[in-house]
Amino acid sequence: MDANWQPVQGSNPGAAVAVGDWRAQVHPETRSRIAGRILEALKKLIPVSEPFGLYELQKIAVRFEHKIYAAAINQSDYLRKISLKLLSMETKAQQAPGNAQLNPNQNNPQLRMT
Repeated sequence: MDANWQPVQGSNPGAAVAVGDWRAQVHPETRSRIAGRILEALKKLIPVSEPFGLYELQKIAVRFEHKIYAAAINQSDYLRKISLKLLSMETKAQQAPGNAQLNPNQNNPQLRMT
């Protein structure tokens, strides 16, 4: 391959990007909303009370979204991976000891009706 090779500039330079790279079609607002959803899921898993803790969770959410965005092979793959991870996080949040719904008669056999 020639070291001086450069892509040919046609009459529509954005056309190659739009066809070849799905990332060019994802709006920054969409990515921001997705990072916000990740943040909400993280807050359910890791409750924080101080502004610094919330800032750290925001950074984690943005990095996580970016990692999936960079690794996805297309927009469908990106959305599928995000959805699966959010579902997994919500399931973990519901199973966390502090969020468990305890039936009053569940652990006390003396209170059970027979």
